[in-house]
Amino acid sequence: MKEVVIHTDGACLGNPGPGGWAALLRLEGSPHRRELTGGFRLTTNNRMEIMAVLEGLGALREPCRVSLYTDSRYVRDAVEKGWLDSWRAKNWRKADNKPVKNVDLWQRLLPLLTRHQVRFVWLRGHAGHEENARCDELAGLAARGINLPEDAGWDGEERQ
Repeated sequence: MKEVVIHTDGACLGNPGPGGWAALLRLEGSPHRRELTGGFRLTTNNRMEIMAVLEGLGALREPCRVSLYTDSRYVRDAVEKGWLDSWRAKNWRKADNKPVKNVDLWQRLLPLLTRHQVRFVWLRGHAGHEENARCDELAGLAARGINLPEDAGWDGEERQ
């Protein structure tokens, strides 16, 4: 099984506001890397963090062992602490019975987490980590893009 390293980041100019995501993929042991990026005209930072993970994992053509680096505790904890499994088991409700936000993206992520062996690693953002800084730069550029598409899955809640 191939081993892949993925770095991800999401950005939002305002929250909500124009948003961007970025994923940097590298096959373990290879100097070559692939950069993926995109954005939406109105979205939230958390949605862009999840989208970066979705797009990074979705770009893999075969099942892989993945070390996924993110500065989003929201994303890391949802997977690593079992929140995602709990939310799904409770029909997308949290422990306080409130609806889970970003369900459309979490539902898209589930099959990718089954297909790949993913280990999430949290990095402190803006702490000088080269790949995280590059993803931050790319996500910010994507958020500043022109003619950005609508984030059709966002329900318009003020903060997510």
